[in-house]
Amino acid sequence: MRVDAGLSRLLGLSRTVVATLAEDGRIEVDGRAAGKSDRLVAGTWLEVALPDPAVPTEITAAPELVGGMVVLYEDDDVVVVDKPVGVAAHPSPGWTGPTVIGGLAALGIRVSTSGAAERQGIVHRLDVGTTGVMVVAKSEHAYTVLKRAFKERTVDKRYHAIVQGHPDPTSGTIDAPIDRHPKHDYRFAVVADGKPSVTHYDTIEAFRAASLLAVHLETGRTHQIRVHFSALRHPCVGDITYGADPTLAKRIGLTRQWLHARTLGFHHPADGRWVEFTSEYPADLESALEKLRD
Repeated sequence: MRVDAGLSRLLGLSRTVVATLAEDGRIEVDGRAAGKSDRLVAGTWLEVALPDPAVPTEITAAPELVGGMVVLYEDDDVVVVDKPVGVAAHPSPGWTGPTVIGGLAALGIRVSTSGAAERQGIVHRLDVGTTGVMVVAKSEHAYTVLKRAFKERTVDKRYHAIVQGHPDPTSGTIDAPIDRHPKHDYRFAVVADGKPSVTHYDTIEAFRAASLLAVHLETGRTHQIRVHFSALRHPCVGDITYGADPTLAKRIGLTRQWLHARTLGFHHPADGRWVEFTSEYPADLESALEKLRD
């Protein structure tokens, strides 16, 4: 692997940090300074002068009402919400916008204390620019059960997406490993040594320039749907980050990717019964869809 990719994986540092270490001469292979794009070869001696550890700061979600976030269901174990666009699942470094966790706190809904401080109760996530149904654990038991369910792939996650063009075949499976993009930290990509990632899809409706798809996720990698369809050269309409046509997005009034978490089904952690929740299209996606139909 490249030095930046290999050390990022080995040490848990971002590629930007590894690149800076290389530029500062703090990475050596067999006693010689190594560049970020040099290759790591088996049997060589690797030395890294690590940066001083930063003092950790606890990130917490301040209670803040989130406009447009609707509670679809709530009991003692779980709360299911319809997440609007522009809302993160939980706080993170550099994010100053609203969060699902902060919105629940503002509504007086207490969630599980399991997980990292900034991600308590979070058992899965949706991108900031992706809308739809999302479950948060309220009890410690629910957190444990749901985390295991997502890991074992017993949760049914179904999305609707509008992608550019017409995928061929009209129904199929994309089985391609995903990991961080080799050149851009903020993006992901299909890479040979990535994590196994499987996406199933069916075409619901075809338009002149795009197709509405039902997408079933078997795995749950970051940006999985966006990355897989971009790799097929059928990016989600409006997803400029992954190669979508900005002209088409502008024509239908779309300012983010057309991707919506439509339904979520799982065995309830309290008694094992199957429950399923559905989210309707938000106004911006519905409007864009109608313009494509016209």
